[in-house]
Formats: sequence, C-alpha cells, structure tokens
Amino acid sequence: MTVKRIALLTGLLTLGAVTLVSCSRDVLVDPAQVTQQAAILSATFTTSSAWDGGFNGVITLKNTGDTAVSTWSLNFKFNGNAGLSGTPWGAGGNAVKNADGSYTITPNTWGGGNIPAGGSVTVSYGGTGVFSGVTACTISGASCSGTPGDTTAPTVSATVAPATLTAAGTAKVTATASDNVGVTKVEFFRNGTLVSTDTTAPYEYSQSFTSSSQNGTYAFTAKAFDAAGNNKTSTATNLTVNIPGTGDTIAPTVSVTASPTNLTAPGNINLSATASDNVGVSKVEFYRGTTLIATDTTAPYTHADSFSSSAQNSSYSYTAKAFDAAGNNKTSTAVTATVNIPTTSFPRPTGKTIVAYFANWTRNSGYTVNSLPADKVDVINYSFAKIVGGKCASTDINADYGGTGPTVGGGFNDIKLLKARNPSIKAVISIGGWSWYGTGLNPNQEFAKVAATDASRQTFVKSCIDQFVKGIMPGYNTYEGVFDGIDIDWEFPGECGGEPTYCPATLTQAQTERANWLKLLQEFRRQLDAYKPGLLLTVAVNSHPRIVQTYKDEGLIPGLNQVLNWINVMTYDYSGTWSSITGHNTPLDQNPRDPNAAQNFTIKSGLTAWNNAGIPRNHLIPGFAFYGRGWANVSAGPNSDGLFNPASGGASGGEEVGSASYRTLVNLVINNPAFTKYYDTYAQAPYAYDPVNRIFWSYDNAQSIGAKATYTKQNGYGGAMFWMSGQDDSQNTLLNALASKIH
Repeated sequence: MTVKRIALLTGLLTLGAVTLVSCSRDVLVDPAQVTQQAAILSATFTTSSAWDGGFNGVITLKNTGDTAVSTWSLNFKFNGNAGLSGTPWGAGGNAVKNADGSYTITPNTWGGGNIPAGGSVTVSYGGTGVFSGVTACTISGASCSGTPGDTTAPTVSATVAPATLTAAGTAKVTATASDNVGVTKVEFFRNGTLVSTDTTAPYEYSQSFTSSSQNGTYAFTAKAFDAAGNNKTSTATNLTVNIPGTGDTIAPTVSVTASPTNLTAPGNINLSATASDNVGVSKVEFYRGTTLIATDTTAPYTHADSFSSSAQNSSYSYTAKAFDAAGNNKTSTAVTATVNIPTTSFPRPTGKTIVAYFANWTRNSGYTVNSLPADKVDVINYSFAKIVGGKCASTDINADYGGTGPTVGGGFNDIKLLKARNPSIKAVISIGGWSWYGTGLNPNQEFAKVAATDASRQTFVKSCIDQFVKGIMPGYNTYEGVFDGIDIDWEFPGECGGEPTYCPATLTQAQTERANWLKLLQEFRRQLDAYKPGLLLTVAVNSHPRIVQTYKDEGLIPGLNQVLNWINVMTYDYSGTWSSITGHNTPLDQNPRDPNAAQNFTIKSGLTAWNNAGIPRNHLIPGFAFYGRGWANVSAGPNSDGLFNPASGGASGGEEVGSASYRTLVNLVINNPAFTKYYDTYAQAPYAYDPVNRIFWSYDNAQSIGAKATYTKQNGYGGAMFWMSGQDDSQNTLLNALASKIH
C-alpha cells in the first residue's frame, strides 16, 4: 500500500490571490475555502483533499430566501491552473466547460439539486491542478458578490472598414460597446466562429487577406459582456473580398442534377455535380438552399440527401459550388426536388397495451420468456443488445440464441415458441440501456458515435435490422420473425447518464447528440419500412420535465411523432441512494412534505410534460417499477416514519445495495415485523421503516400499482410498461394488479 501525503493550505483564498497563514508538506490543516454571497443563493467552494496535480472539491449552495429553488445554473472560472474533471455528483448532475474557460454546473435530473428555503445542497467534483479560488461567479445569472444582481446587458454595434476589398489588404472590425456598470470584454466572430477577444477599448479586430483563395463574403459580429455575465451580440456587418487572382483567374464550370425530383417514399435525393476547370477542380460544395450540406473533393462529385418521414415534406432547392486551387469558384444554376412522403401509418397503442421488459440475464437464473403469463402481456422488449464497432451485437450469445450447431436456442427461441402459442404477442429487441457491465463501454457514448454521421447511422441501423429483425446470424439458421421491431434505449441523449460515467463535453455537443438521436430514429424508420412496413419502433425516455422541455425547444417533438409507434416513459427512479434524503421511487403526485416539492418531479408531471410538448397521450406508455429502493442510516424524522429524511448509504438485502425486486421485498420488508408499513395517498406509494435498524424502503404493491394504472387508463395514456419481468413474486401479484386495470 502506498500512502500519499497531502499538503493543504490554511488561509483565505481570495478571488485573485492566496493569503498563506501557514504551509507544511506534512501537516494537514483546514481545507481551502472561498465564499461568495448572492442576494438569495450563496456558493461556498471548499477542497476536502488535495495532492500533486489534483484535489477533491465541494461546492455548497445555500438558499437564504423564503422559497425553494428548483432550477439553477452556477457559472464560475477557476483562478490559476485549476480545472474540473469528469462529472460532478451530489446536487450537480452536469458540468460544461465553456469557450472562455469558465464552467457551468446545472442540477442533476433526479431532484437532488433542489435547494429548499433556508437549506443547502452540495456539489462534489474532482479537480485538476492547484485550487486557488474562483472568479466571475454567478448563480442563475446573478452576481455571487453579495450585491444586487446586475441584469442589464451591454449595448454593442460593429462596423468593418473597408466594406469591400478588391486587392490584398487588411480589414478592421471596430466595436462600440457600453454598459451601466462596465464592459469586461468584447468577442469578435467571423461567420459565427470566435476569432478574437479584446478586453480594453477601443475594441478592435483586424484580419489580413492576401489572395483570391480567400474571396467571399464574411459576416462579422461583436459580443459584449459585463462582469455579471450579461451579454449582447451586435447586428452583423459584412465584408466582401474579391481579390483578382495573381495567376489563374478562370473559374470552374459546374452544373448539378437531382434524382428523383419527386421523392414519394423514404429514401434519398441523389445529387450529382459535373465540374471542370482549366487547371483542376479542388472541391465541390453541395447546398440545400443556403445551407452547406456536403463537400466532395474527388470526382464523381455526389451526395445523397436522406429523407425518412412526412415531417420532411417540402420543396428543396439545391446548388453546387465548384472551386479550383486558386480560389476561383462558380455556383451552379439551382435545381428543385420535392419530398412528398405519405404520412406513415403504423400500429399505435390501444390504451390497453402492456409492455414487459425482459432482461436476458434473468434467463440464467431460471426465469425465461415462457415464464411470463402470456394473457397479461402484449409486447415483450427483450433487453439488451449492445453496440460493438459501430454495429449491433448480442450482450450474451448463450442466453440470447446459443444452441447446438445451427439450431437457434436461448431467449430468441423462447420468444419464437411463445409467439407460436400466442400469435397476438409482439416482441422487439431493446438496444442500449443504462450499462453494459463488464464491457467498459457507456451506451450513451456508443450511441453518440454511431449516430454522428449519415454513413455511421446507415451502417449501424442496417446491422441491427439484419441481425435481429431479418435474423441473419452466421452459423445459425435464420430466426426471421422472432422480433417485430426495435426499441432504442438511448435513455439520456445529450445528457449525463449510464455507466461508466459519460457526459457531453460542451453544450454544442449535447445539442448535436440530441439532434442526431432523432436522425438515428428516422434512419431506423426508413430502413424498417423499406424492409417490411408495420414493424415497431419505440424508445425508452426520461421523464424529467426539464429534459422534455429541451427536446421541445430544440424542435425534436414533431420528428419523434412521425417515426415512433409509441414512447416508453421511464416514470420511476425518482429517488434512490444517489439522493441524501429518502423519497418515493415512483410517486404519482407530489406530497407537500417533500422538501423537493417545488420541483414537482412525479409520474403526473413527467407525463404531462411529454403531452404538453406535443406527444399525444395515447402515444405515451408510462413505466411501472417491479422493484423498490432502500436507504440505510435513516433518521426517523418528525413523523417517525423515515420519509423525506436524511440517510447515508443503501439498504442491504436486495439484489443490489439500495435496490430489491418485489419478490425479495415480500420477505425482506413486507412480511418482516421489524418494519412499520405506511401508505402515501398523494404519491399512491407504500413505504416501510425499521426504526431500530434505521432502514427505509420505497416500493410498489398491488394497491399502488392499481391506483397508478387507473390514473393511466382514465387519462387516455397508451397502456403500461414495466421493468422488469422476473421481479414479481411467484403469484404475479403486481402484474395481475396492472393487467386488471389496463386490460
């Protein structure tokens, strides 16, 4: 064992400097601390430990106001060489490093980031370098200095001189900026890309142009900031560069064709450009309208513009722009193509649809697909397939289809036999999930990779359909018809999630991943329909209203409506051992006692968020949990029931620390006299507390399942989904209660 000596500093770390009271490489002293006070919220930065090249940091957010704060954004910049590594934990669920070197931390998605009135929460993180304080700290845009927050943005305008360059020379962009407090910096952007930052007036940026290869139109903008982080972007000022060539001055010739000119089914509009030049063509750019969509550097110059659903129906104008090595260029005459894909007609939930997630690992414990009561299940989501090398793959060959010689066995054969006896049952393969244990791969990250480009999406989707829908598996007979579609469990596109930990590095990356999520689903729908119309395509999604609002704001909802049969909403895991207080795993509605009540993170709020975003209720299938969540070291609290009280660590006795199936809970908790049982009529959720051993469990029983299923049915939702098969007791108590209300 190696013991690392840790040297810490005693003293106040101010925003700009370190005041050392004592320093010793062998003596542990008080952790470093910086406190900044806002009008309502304050942020205290501490280090709990430090070592050569890193430290562990803790940020305490305190609410001195009289109302709870459920949504916040903390922005700050480290002094010196310190940085934030990885994903924060505790109240912070996401950290993004911004272009200016600052960091933005936002709350986690499960409610632990709610700051009650008069209370506080902590954000923990791993740091790099040496912590020496922070600067430019704001909370939700308000200054952390203790003075009233400045909310007035600067004013800014920009000019470029000259406005036209017809010979080699320099253009200067000048910004005029003012602010009620003071301008701290002005950023200059060229065609949307940051090219310079100036912190002192006069605010200027100059760029030289030397050859005809730089010819074109440049849009410059200036963005002014003040100390509070308020900012304003100027109107664009344009520069036209048209420098005569010193040698070759002859532009290429170019024309473009589109085929077909009327697309009436999911597919591609194929663009082909013919280009020539007296010296040579260096590249051809393809444009849809004014948007660059592709660049080809070798003949034949082509691009396939993909369309998958009627949501994309429109008339499109395409041009090709050819360049030579001297920078001479020519744009073709535009051609027009029309997309007129019929509105997709495929099965929707009936309101009585019950979806059962079946995990392939349960088969190894003796519970198989054939153990399911077939009269109570309509769709089986066989879980999970994974992604390897950009293609679909089984997570457990023996459990899935292993047999003797070419004979298909395993869970796939179980499904085949079950469907033969019950022809109305459908089965889909679920791809993704929270973790592929033992692989070192994060499903979120692997999905982001395969969804990144047209080519990667097409390759990945084809591999999934070939293997699981067409049943093409080398060494085995075909098992076509086992699966009736695909379920995509990219549970947190553009968000932190999964194991091992993965988060998008920047806000732009997060937005790109969410956009690519929809593009991937559109590609699945296109290829599924091309193979056999009527196949199912579904997703499993988060129910946090903030995340749903992001999908709406980024324009994803219409596309989801077009390509998905339905959406499985994961209305569970609202509380767990990741939270420092106990709560309900699956609350139907908010209990006023809940310190996170202001966030209103419940089954009702999640479903309402999706419906308000634009997904019809009958396309939403809420999730039911056939397992519970448990905490250890739980304070009894003022009601002596342990609910909404501090805890540390997960309860033992279940399949995992802090989690247990219903069949395990029957003896562990429900029939155990050490536990006092309670029922929350707001949440429609039972819970149990052992005051002697200070153990708390939240779970569902027949009563709560029935109440939530009744709400689902009465409010017109598509049915019910449950995670997961094999967690019920031998009498199928929970599934019977669910089916009695849904069917």
